[in-house]
Amino acid sequence: MKKLVIYYSLEGNTRRIAETIARTIEADLLELKPKTEIPSSGFMKYFWGGKAAMMKTQPELCPMGKDVQSYDVIFIGTPVWAWTYAPPLNTFFTTHPFSQKKVALFCCHGGGKGKIFDKMKAVLTGNQILGEIDFRDPLKHDTDANIEKAKAWAEKVLNPDGRGRGGVDGAGVPAVMTWGGGPRPAWSPSGFGVLTLTE
Repeated sequence: MKKLVIYYSLEGNTRRIAETIARTIEADLLELKPKTEIPSSGFMKYFWGGKAAMMKTQPELCPMGKDVQSYDVIFIGTPVWAWTYAPPLNTFFTTHPFSQKKVALFCCHGGGKGKIFDKMKAVLTGNQILGEIDFRDPLKHDTDANIEKAKAWAEKVLNPDGRGRGGVDGAGVPAVMTWGGGPRPAWSPSGFGVLTLTE
């Protein structure tokens, strides 16, 4: 089973989580890199980033060097900009559509994820969503705990409750790992609580 972690990161938060997930599940790693990047600091970062996200711009990306269609399981990560995913993912979803894949979603934010996962699922119809998880600025807040949280989640996405691989139990029923307002997973480390930081 071939696994790929795709992500975009401006300040390094999403990159840190993506690299952790890739190491944990022994997946290939693909960073989406715009040919022209927005400023990474100061007020202009918020102005241009927010404007681009709201207008759903599609920046030109550098060559990816990976055949997404050849992978069975795809993890996709993004920062939250203006309550949605970053513009490089607009480009990716438009230029590299895929279906019948097993997909897991993750994001990083400064205080809330909004409905970002619903928006990502809307463009990923035809795929099986294995799970979703969000992180609050992992480079600034509880970095070690967020790293462990990412490791535990990635492992459980591929082997939920020890019932099988690839997010499907022994009967072939999808085991969706959605960590948000639902009950606390029985296997989660006690120190992580519900394992999501949405506000």
